[in-house]
Amino acid sequence: MARGFSKAIISGNLTRDPELRSTPSGAKVCSFTVAVNRTYKDANGANQESVSFIDCSAWNRLAEVIQQYGKKGSGVLVCGRLDQRSWDDKNTGQKRSRVEIVVEDFNFIGGADGSSRNSAVNASDDGNNNTSDDIAPDDIPDDGGEVSLDEIPF
Repeated sequence: MARGFSKAIISGNLTRDPELRSTPSGAKVCSFTVAVNRTYKDANGANQESVSFIDCSAWNRLAEVIQQYGKKGSGVLVCGRLDQRSWDDKNTGQKRSRVEIVVEDFNFIGGADGSSRNSAVNASDDGNNNTSDDIAPDDIPDDGGEVSLDEIPF
């Protein structure tokens, strides 16, 4: 039997402030919805817009970061896997289901002030990694030696 593959990447805006909850075992889960806008031309050549609302969930450290910094209207780029959940509706007794993106990586895009500073977090981050933003030029020791172009890895 062939092994399946599921990957979804979307970019849009948060429709509401992310909601953080805890499972009985103590795991954190954050639920949020991303509005994805699309513009297209109809049969008459007129521009039309449509919006899709995509449910997402993030777990553990990702959940905490999204809840802490994400606000209604924030731009996000979400990467994850599609997951389908099913349950019986207690009120109607009907079987219900939902497809959502389980977030593996995300970026906040844009800023509240309109800046384009991006910040990224992925499921493997432990929160202790240093980025280039954490290192000031004065923190780099100057041993007086020159750097050879052959030493640069790219």
